[in-house]
Amino acid sequence: MTGTKNIRNFSIIAHIDHGKSTLADRLIQFCGGLSEREMKAQVLDSMDIERERGITIKAQTVQLNYKAKNGETYTLNIIDTPGHVDFSYEVNRSLSACEGSLLVVDASQGVEAQTLANLYQAVENDHVIIPVLNKIDLPAADPERVKNQIEDILGIDTSNVLEISAKSGLGIENVLENIVNELPSPVGDENKKLKAMLVDSWYDAYLGVVILVRVINGILRKGMEVRFHQTDTKHLIEKIGCFTPKMVDNDRINAGELGFITAAIKEVAQTKVGDTILLANDKQTEPLPGFKPSQPVVFCGLFPTNAADFKFLKDALAKLKLNDSSFHFEQETSAALGMGFRCGFLGLLHLEIIVERLDREFNLDLITTAPSVIYNLVLNDGSSLELHNPADMPEVMKIKSISEPWIKATIICPDEYLGSIISLCEDKRGMQTELSYSGSRVILNYKLPLNEIVFDFYDRLKSISSGYASFDYEIDEYNESDLVRLSILVNDESVDALSIIVHRSFSEKKGRAVCEKLKELIPRHQFHIPIQAAIGGKIIARETVRGYRKNVIERIHGGGATDRKRKLLDKQRKGKQRLRTYGKVDIPQEAFIAALKVE
Repeated sequence: MTGTKNIRNFSIIAHIDHGKSTLADRLIQFCGGLSEREMKAQVLDSMDIERERGITIKAQTVQLNYKAKNGETYTLNIIDTPGHVDFSYEVNRSLSACEGSLLVVDASQGVEAQTLANLYQAVENDHVIIPVLNKIDLPAADPERVKNQIEDILGIDTSNVLEISAKSGLGIENVLENIVNELPSPVGDENKKLKAMLVDSWYDAYLGVVILVRVINGILRKGMEVRFHQTDTKHLIEKIGCFTPKMVDNDRINAGELGFITAAIKEVAQTKVGDTILLANDKQTEPLPGFKPSQPVVFCGLFPTNAADFKFLKDALAKLKLNDSSFHFEQETSAALGMGFRCGFLGLLHLEIIVERLDREFNLDLITTAPSVIYNLVLNDGSSLELHNPADMPEVMKIKSISEPWIKATIICPDEYLGSIISLCEDKRGMQTELSYSGSRVILNYKLPLNEIVFDFYDRLKSISSGYASFDYEIDEYNESDLVRLSILVNDESVDALSIIVHRSFSEKKGRAVCEKLKELIPRHQFHIPIQAAIGGKIIARETVRGYRKNVIERIHGGGATDRKRKLLDKQRKGKQRLRTYGKVDIPQEAFIAALKVE
């Protein structure tokens, strides 16, 4: 094995659907990582849900050997990264394990919001960037226009840009030659003491926790005893190897290389992403700075439709947590929905995927409450409070101020949709910070409150722009706002799962819309059901679901309001009153979801 001179570590970054996983397929095929029989489309997207949706959720790695035109053989370590904004923490930790990036841009769609975000992350990690124009064989491809965009928006020289088609394999050899000639080899010294970075970890039913590592200095050998710096735990390495993309066992990982290790670890909690792996008794070596832990941005409650499934839900969440360190959950109880969990996610797509996996992999039927964000409250006694669940909000008179998280959003769209996108952002209390043009495309920068975009902003943006607008955001800061808790009462009982925090100016409109929607969806009972929206003790909207009513006086002949008729009607009214006192109103699952989606 040569030193680090013939090693190249690089990641593939791009906007969603610009062809990262397909390019990785072609590189694997060209270098013979898999036989023709084993090849399939998006070979690195291993989860069913990734293959169906056509998106990458987990970053995947492959080690390939490539014999270059200069006669030398190079070891290439590729990391295929996700493109969606919810998984940008995956991208960040993948980039820190490499020295270069292939920036893939669709030759017909051009530069999109996520292209920009991922490029900035690569530049922050001091990467050498190789721009690649993909889908060059499409009838709509316009390489010259896209090259101008890359120069205007990204500021990258496009004189030697690579034009390829990842689907047909056109220009793949040029990509490989550029990787070995343009990208730097990793810096590392095999003679120094061991120092390695923990890039990722996941749970395998047979091997326990599998850890993806990048060795900085020294050599990682099978049978070594190592120490994880952050958790200060010692482990004996049992298995060591690389992905080609199949798991292949080796006896060592050299400086500058990526590979995997297992050490009979039972819990992923012991393996913190970004941790430093050192020799068991080494106290001198300076550890790596590590990554900021991923902070959940969106919270919602998950409750089993059948209370008996609570134990299964708890086990299912614990198993999902093993393979997704960014997912958080804790137990909570709701008066309306019983026992469940308050879960934290990195965004709405992340939430959607976790709920879908619970349904598919564990057959669980769930009720999902309204997504909410973290609010910072300052109380009158000077103490501060982080609020995750609107149902836990203290009384209004105890609160001095409420702050909510705001985001910096970048929207890139064709200029014919500019008016409707600006009005959408204004509806969501947005503040425009910048507007610039690149050809016929507009780059809009907005500051928006996160709780306004957390539910349906992305869907509405895609529908008003016919799917052409692309959107990316980063959390900015907390700002004080005039926010109130909107409570929904059904049959005079507050339904905490439908409580939401809204801006005071929108509260009446929102309350009325939710009441109208619930009136359509709650089935009729034997008694009248009032549905009310309230802020504190003040009712701001009301609808009534009419009860069934039997005609109790139809058997009495003769006209006029006789005592006998009045007596029967009074008796019926008292019975309805008693029913309403003891009766229980069942709110169907679809009513929860539909009530949250009202505009």
